[in-house]
Amino acid sequence: MTLDPQAKWVLDIAKEKGLPTLDELSATDAKADYEERAKTLTYKNVEIGSTLDLDIPGPHGGIPIRIYQPAGTSEPLPVLVYYHGGGWVVGSIETHDSLCRTIANAGPFIVVSVDYRMGPEHPFPAAVDDAIAALNWTAENISEYGGDAAKVAVSGDSAGGNLSAVVCLNAREENSYMPIFQWLIYPATNMTMDTQSHASFADGYFLTRSLMDYFQGHYLSRPEDKDDWRASPLLAKSLRNLPPALIQTAGFDPLKSEGIAYANRMNTEGSSAQHTDYEGMVHGFINLGGVIDMAAVCIEEGVTSLKRVL
Repeated sequence: MTLDPQAKWVLDIAKEKGLPTLDELSATDAKADYEERAKTLTYKNVEIGSTLDLDIPGPHGGIPIRIYQPAGTSEPLPVLVYYHGGGWVVGSIETHDSLCRTIANAGPFIVVSVDYRMGPEHPFPAAVDDAIAALNWTAENISEYGGDAAKVAVSGDSAGGNLSAVVCLNAREENSYMPIFQWLIYPATNMTMDTQSHASFADGYFLTRSLMDYFQGHYLSRPEDKDDWRASPLLAKSLRNLPPALIQTAGFDPLKSEGIAYANRMNTEGSSAQHTDYEGMVHGFINLGGVIDMAAVCIEEGVTSLKRVL
């Protein structure tokens, strides 16, 4: 397995510029810095039929969302609720705007992007609470915005993949609205970080062990939270009776092993998961479509899987 030249270029540019890593910054500065960095290498100028920003009710107050409506559609469309990545500390609707536009157009789907609360201001489980509230709001209200409430899937990258898995587990536990598919993009599924890939890729590939410790330190309220399935869905007692999943991992990603483990447990315990490993890629590559061609392949696979189900 070799690092993809385009992925290597991204890593080399960051090193040449001497940019501080996010874990060298305060949480406030890291949030602001990531807002700029995340948008430099994404797709640019992605046209969309329309977008609508709303504040929806949640258990901790209003939750900002953005609804993406592709052009040229009149019939109700399938819906994808998207949770952005960023370690539950950084990231926003804006950092993943181009990605959500691209997915919405490719479907076509209605995409609902969720600006859930993050640490350290709003520690675990605030993000989970917001993610659940956004899914339930979508199921109850999306028909008013051109969506088909009977065809709702969830997706997210990294921390967002974690939240996508967790909302499905919660729906099973609470017997509430269950999405019909989950598209998990290099998801974080186990906060213990004791896997082979965490050891093999602890440094040098953007998402480092130090940065993961930083994110957990700002997200989790106490050490015991690592064992809560709402933080570590891989530690749930059962992965039965869950919607089918596409789980995508990156070859040079510390989260790779836990993504594979989640897929294996789903398949072993009676749910259904397809796993694809993008061997030469690093964590975060799906949002680097402006410079990494494999991002388009990853998106196409996810959209194709969604179309098959939705």
